[in-house]
Amino acid sequence: MNPGRPRRPPHSRTLIVADLLICLAWAGSVGAASQVEAGPAVRTVALFLHLGALVLGLGSVLTIDYYGMLWLLGRRSLRQSLEFADPLHVPVWTGLAGLVLSGIVLDPDPRAPLTRVKLVLVLLIALNGVHAQALHRTLGGHVGAWPRRLLVRGVVSAVVSQLGWWGAVTIGFLNSRS
Repeated sequence: MNPGRPRRPPHSRTLIVADLLICLAWAGSVGAASQVEAGPAVRTVALFLHLGALVLGLGSVLTIDYYGMLWLLGRRSLRQSLEFADPLHVPVWTGLAGLVLSGIVLDPDPRAPLTRVKLVLVLLIALNGVHAQALHRTLGGHVGAWPRRLLVRGVVSAVVSQLGWWGAVTIGFLNSRS
């Protein structure tokens, strides 16, 4: 170890590992989608599951961000918003996983530019989710006044999340029309 260089906090290594696992899972799902040939009945069931996972995941994200907005407007404390959002991470991740798994059999065309953008947005949503959850834990365990940089990171994370989810939904809708 170099004595002149500060050590990374242990949670930093955990985030790097989580990011790598997300990237591997994403690459695996993209690869699987190009290999799977599902019939119309399976695609119909997958579409139903896809829409249900969208409701679960995006609905939970919207709820978390709504409570964040209440905090920004002074209607809730940050502590209240964090406590409210804490159990919603499970349905967010469950919804995202359901979207990825059901999307594998929905016959995506990875050569299509819009589909490529959607795939990148899904990766961005997942990576942002890992870091948002870590930030949530950091803010929740913090005593005293919250540093401004952490609060700015929270707002940026919410904006990235919304752009990613709504961008993927829009592209999914456009792809379903063609």
